[in-house]
Amino acid sequence: MELKVATRSHAGHTVVTIVGEIDLYTAPRLQAEFTRLLGQSQTTLVVLDMSAVEFCDSTGMNVLLSALKRLRERGGTLEVAAPRPAVRKILQVTGLDSVFVVHETLPEKLMTSESQG
Repeated sequence: MELKVATRSHAGHTVVTIVGEIDLYTAPRLQAEFTRLLGQSQTTLVVLDMSAVEFCDSTGMNVLLSALKRLRERGGTLEVAAPRPAVRKILQVTGLDSVFVVHETLPEKLMTSESQG
């Protein structure tokens, strides 16, 4: 399955919408997007809209942890929004639900940001 990643930024925060499966084959696409985003932007808050992510394996979780580490190095954070049950279970089993801030839905204040980044 193809992985689609779209970003939109507004006032110091970025929403990254991910669609598909994050696994060994698609994780490099997500990693490349984080590298691009963090290289060209001074955003300090990145919220991942994972409402359309069907599956995420350990490779995908490592990509998310790497992005979190890079954001924390510059005083920022990475949050997860609207994970489906399969992704939520992985977060819980690995203990990453206590590492990331996890929102049940995409925070409403972020849904109104329309500028593309």
